[in-house]
Amino acid sequence: MGKLEDMALLVAVAEAGGLAAAGRRMNLSPATMTARLKALEERYQTRFFNRSTRAIALTRAGEGFYYAALRVLEEMEQAESTLMQKEGVLSGTLRIAAPSDFGRQYLSPALLDFSRQHPEVKSSLYLSEDVVDLISLRLDMSIRFGNLPDSNLVTKVIRQNYRVLVASPAYLAAHGEPHSVDDLASHRCLIMERRGTLMNEWRFESDGEKRSVRVTPAMVCDDGALLRQWVLSGAGIASKSWWDVKRDVEQGRLKVLLADSFIGFSRHDKKQVGLQFVYPQRRFQPLQVSMFSEFFIGWLENE
Repeated sequence: MGKLEDMALLVAVAEAGGLAAAGRRMNLSPATMTARLKALEERYQTRFFNRSTRAIALTRAGEGFYYAALRVLEEMEQAESTLMQKEGVLSGTLRIAAPSDFGRQYLSPALLDFSRQHPEVKSSLYLSEDVVDLISLRLDMSIRFGNLPDSNLVTKVIRQNYRVLVASPAYLAAHGEPHSVDDLASHRCLIMERRGTLMNEWRFESDGEKRSVRVTPAMVCDDGALLRQWVLSGAGIASKSWWDVKRDVEQGRLKVLLADSFIGFSRHDKKQVGLQFVYPQRRFQPLQVSMFSEFFIGWLENE
């Protein structure tokens, strides 16, 4: 077994969380996986995994080798992709994460169009409201809303964006429209939850004065697409990013409320909250990643 195969084996076991699951990915039996991992640890005279009857986890040495192996395997994949691209064929993998609602409305159809043009690119899309770890999940990029806290990640603004409060015409006809922040106390507020934390501290700014209001949740969910469906059905008022509800507002299905003062629900939110690509730091960016980035910016121009 060569060094690249060593690295691929360790990465597969770490990401699958076990020998059997990794073996299924690599079309190898559990016995073969066990023997190859044992040989790998003997070769380097290092234990890479702590094993129990129920779990397998990287040791500190294994974790260091894992991240180093990821970099080597990615560069090898990029080298192979570059050779194919010299023949005029774009190839390689493209792994993207995005928020649920935006991913379904925009990224998924754009990725389908891109895949039709470049069928040799193997695309994967992961939808989550969490800010995902690009490195540990081996993602090439993510699309995120908001002003992200300082990090060693690379960002590129796609379009301007901001948070809005929205409700359906049916809800407003039944309950009236709030004309001030204080009016929200008598309305049904629909709230996002992230990792057990309610996003119900809505932030406002008027004439230079900032104010936070903790609204009482009428309904709670952890999925942005579901939250938008609740608002469209007339269940209440919700905070959404503009791009999530842009089509609904323009077509009259939703109405923006308190537009002059609402900022958002995060301490990082400002009047403008970016819609941006986020990339892991790399010495070079795979061509399929940079090409999709430019493709998506152009695709979004038509929206």
